[in-house]
Amino acid sequence: MQLGLIHIYTGAGKGKTTAAVGLGIRAYGQGLKVLMVQFLKGWITGEMKVIASLGPCFQLFQYKENDKFTWGMTEEEMGGLKGEMRIGLNYTFEAVMSGEWDLIIMDEIMAAVNYGFLPLEEVIELVKIKPLKLELVLTGRDAPLKLIELADYVSEITARKHPMEKGILARVGIEY
Repeated sequence: MQLGLIHIYTGAGKGKTTAAVGLGIRAYGQGLKVLMVQFLKGWITGEMKVIASLGPCFQLFQYKENDKFTWGMTEEEMGGLKGEMRIGLNYTFEAVMSGEWDLIIMDEIMAAVNYGFLPLEEVIELVKIKPLKLELVLTGRDAPLKLIELADYVSEITARKHPMEKGILARVGIEY
């Protein structure tokens, strides 16, 4: 049995989800079963289309279609989003304990915690109870120190330049 480790992709730079998907593709290519649970993302992205074509050994769970960023939401929408995040975390707990998956990606889980949608303590509990063989990946800006301490890999992606500084918005196929 191969020991499963804990990865964190964090930082203000672009590419955290891309790195996690790349690891997922690598694992899938070696015959491992991969699940990606997306928190705070509900729009259709290029990686979603590819993952959907891979069949049952690489699955993506998105609790709801959402095309807004948190800063553009009403309080009512934010409250609904909190409930949806709970669904996502409960689903992840079930998936972790099922033993069905070799690698689980929790995409933007840091944002879910940092915005107060999910309690950090529950994410820590999930990390601590993961089966020994399960590889677990957590992404998002501002990874809490308590999670960093539990991780085996921590990659911080920094932003030196970004096109948004010039007013260039997210582009199809590059940012989503």
